[in-house]
Amino acid sequence: MKDARLRHGRASLALSFFAQGVTFALLVTRIPAIQDRYGISDGLLPVFLAAVPILAGVGSVVTEKVVARVRPGVVLRWAQPVVLLALLGVGAGSRLWAVAVALGVFGLSVGALDASMNMMGVSLQRAYGRSIMLGFHATYSLGGIAGASMAWAGAHWDLTLLMSYLPAVVVLLPAAFVGSRWYAEGAAEAAGPGEGARVASVSFRLLLPLCLVMSFAYIGDSTVSNWSAKYLQDVLGSSEQLSTVPYNVYMVTTLLGRAVGDFGVRRFGAVAVVRSGSVLAAAGFGVVAVASGAWTGMLGFTMLGLGLCVIVPQTFAAAGRMFPGASDTAVARLNVFNYVGFLVGSPLVGALGDAWSYRGAMLVPMALVLATLVYARSFGAEPARYGGGHERPRTADVG
Repeated sequence: MKDARLRHGRASLALSFFAQGVTFALLVTRIPAIQDRYGISDGLLPVFLAAVPILAGVGSVVTEKVVARVRPGVVLRWAQPVVLLALLGVGAGSRLWAVAVALGVFGLSVGALDASMNMMGVSLQRAYGRSIMLGFHATYSLGGIAGASMAWAGAHWDLTLLMSYLPAVVVLLPAAFVGSRWYAEGAAEAAGPGEGARVASVSFRLLLPLCLVMSFAYIGDSTVSNWSAKYLQDVLGSSEQLSTVPYNVYMVTTLLGRAVGDFGVRRFGAVAVVRSGSVLAAAGFGVVAVASGAWTGMLGFTMLGLGLCVIVPQTFAAAGRMFPGASDTAVARLNVFNYVGFLVGSPLVGALGDAWSYRGAMLVPMALVLATLVYARSFGAEPARYGGGHERPRTADVG
């Protein structure tokens, strides 16, 4: 019965990751359409785009306090519908204040959702006794591919934003809400809500290396998300159509890398996987920087996807291992640096590209990702490998 409860909990949490991947992709891939619908000027658009991750960081901090009283599963159960309804609000409004409110609600609730999802993922991984965290993030990547494809279809068929978003919300909202009935957590986090009393046990000095790694990874990720198309077209001379391919390739390789990444962690350990991913991602940025043509640049973005994809899930997992008695608090604090990296990455590369060159700008995220090697030992806290041949949840660890 306990094994079945964990399996059901794992499946329902994977559904939540998938739904969030769809939702976020639908939002970010239709930003030009959102700008046109609401008449947002080019000068005002960066303010709107920056507000979402800033508010998400606030939502993550608030979640840290909330889970001192209620379980992360409760937060996730209610945050996910709010995120989906906020997306619908972005598509349904007609005035600037309406989209500002909808994006504000989206940002706050997505911070709570990201934090609570990863709290539960860390908890379930502990209960299973083996690496499963990358699998959850693989379903997020799959959702991102599905959401981007839906956004392409909406743009291709000239659908309104509301009609582009409505089918996803109609399907995913009830599915995620019903699936939340089977959320489950491991014993260390399910012993009771009193984790707030242990907040002091989370040392920021010890957590700081993981915070830096999280920021570096998202600086790299936001570089690909925001600059890959422009780089291919303006620097490497590709066609407009071909310039849209690198991000899709990046998402597919992210999915593939995460789908097999858990097996690598079980076989070689988290430290080795993170080191390999960092080196491969840095090499990918190097290839992009020196590429002489579009197809060489595509090779670099492929390497980036395979390398970066393992770092973020393993960073959350390492935080859970480092602070097993206060993993919810550690994950919530770490999650804030997700948004720090996202905020820093895009303007950093853009400023360097304008002031220097976009080829040179690619060397900065390359160096930052490579710096992860300095902090790789932080991923080795015992039991780091979650290996040992475990193929079933460890029922002795389940409360």
